[in-house]
Amino acid sequence: MANENTVLFTIFGGTGDLAKRKLYPSLFRLFKKGNLGTHFAVIGTARREWSDEYYRDIVRETIQDLNPTNEEAEDFSSHFYYQSHNVNDSEHYDTLKNLADKLDEQYNLNGNRLYYLAMAPQFFGTIVSHLKSQKIITDNGFNRLVIEKPFGSDYQSAYELNQQIRLAFPEQDIFRIDHYLGKEMIQNISAIRFANNIFESQWNNRYIDNVQITFAENLGVEDRGGYYEHSGALKDMVQNHILQVVSLLAMEPPVAFSEKEIRTEKVKALNAIRVYDEKEALNNFVRGQYGGGQLDNQTYIDYRHEENVSESSETETFVAGKFMIDNFRWSGVPFYVRTGKRLTEKGTRINIVFKQVPVNVFKPSIEGTCENSDLPPNVLTIYIQPTEGFSMTLNGKEVGQGFNTLPVKLDFRHSAETVSNSPEAYEKLILDALNGDGTNFSHWDEVAQSWHLVDVIRSSWDKTTPDFPNYAAGTMGPKAAFDLLERDGFQWIWEPDVWYRERGKLDK
Repeated sequence: MANENTVLFTIFGGTGDLAKRKLYPSLFRLFKKGNLGTHFAVIGTARREWSDEYYRDIVRETIQDLNPTNEEAEDFSSHFYYQSHNVNDSEHYDTLKNLADKLDEQYNLNGNRLYYLAMAPQFFGTIVSHLKSQKIITDNGFNRLVIEKPFGSDYQSAYELNQQIRLAFPEQDIFRIDHYLGKEMIQNISAIRFANNIFESQWNNRYIDNVQITFAENLGVEDRGGYYEHSGALKDMVQNHILQVVSLLAMEPPVAFSEKEIRTEKVKALNAIRVYDEKEALNNFVRGQYGGGQLDNQTYIDYRHEENVSESSETETFVAGKFMIDNFRWSGVPFYVRTGKRLTEKGTRINIVFKQVPVNVFKPSIEGTCENSDLPPNVLTIYIQPTEGFSMTLNGKEVGQGFNTLPVKLDFRHSAETVSNSPEAYEKLILDALNGDGTNFSHWDEVAQSWHLVDVIRSSWDKTTPDFPNYAAGTMGPKAAFDLLERDGFQWIWEPDVWYRERGKLDK
């Protein structure tokens, strides 16, 4: 039986999309597994005037896909309470404190509180200040703060926000959530590296040619046009998700697999990434915005005609770039990253491309000896979503006469059943926060360095005018993203658009 946690959750933004899609189902899974039981309660707060009963109806609706029994749904939802709340009004926090203290006593919660800010980031500082000034933070239990991204809009705003939050919460009680760090295969990066000498012994610039990280989405901005106009792909994906993955791939082996030691190595890796000047940033990072396009008989509109998007928008929906890490392990190895919307396929994957053998003995020295003069590289691929697993591409001999080589893929994927039964990222991360384990969250030192790296790129782009749109919906981004690798003598390993083009489902 799982250990039962004693805690009062206060969810700011309790009527929002994130709470309904992710938080309530995740809490129910924890409830079903016994991680939450008798001694927990949830206060949902937002501006809307809801009753407790209406709130509980909504909560029960959000967990229907998890097939609860009527008894489970009733028991779970009975722990939920609603408080209409204006985040700028001190009196509302007094009402919130009264309810929190009452529930603390009713459920024997021992002053343990977890505050989840599922709201627009401009309210973070205000909420945290009031939690302290109105004495909602308790003296006798733990008080932990979970914050969604984005954490700031540049280094300066992130620094100011952090200073404000640190007046109420020490760093060890601040959990900056990055849901990608809760994904099974992201957490598997460390296992693949540190539990397999075949990889860890070659995890350096002597054996690795380049590293490629792709976060591809086939959807457009949907109903997030207003948010996206102020963010763009660089801040939405590179500053957090992608740089977190880079740090996990690049870090040195930690002394122990503990929060403190892992964070130390991740920060060292981020600090070793070369901070470009603006000229270098323009040379090593490219941006794109999708235009209209057709893929597999589906027609898509361009970004500028999406809802809540300016018709002259210069917001990027695609980023590709090259990070260089200036340390002994990685000197000279480019880390290529790309992310975008309206690409050919949805997929998050990492390709570790190994160097060629020093001498290709199969290269033809006598005419007719062998057809293959260049061997394909060995590639380790880590699949993060939608499929989970990894594969290794090796070179073997083709069946038949002669010594023609043929790429062979050793492939492992988790079954659909395993994936569906594995804990959802938010479930794992909420449980980590309850246990006070910050391993899979972003520490301030990581956030700060990520902004230092991204701010230069953003600044260089803001001084130039992009020629948008520059890639058709359904393709894998602008030509400049392919040129970036070809300039170094490489190419993207994952090119799903090729399959569609060969079958006439995508324009050449």
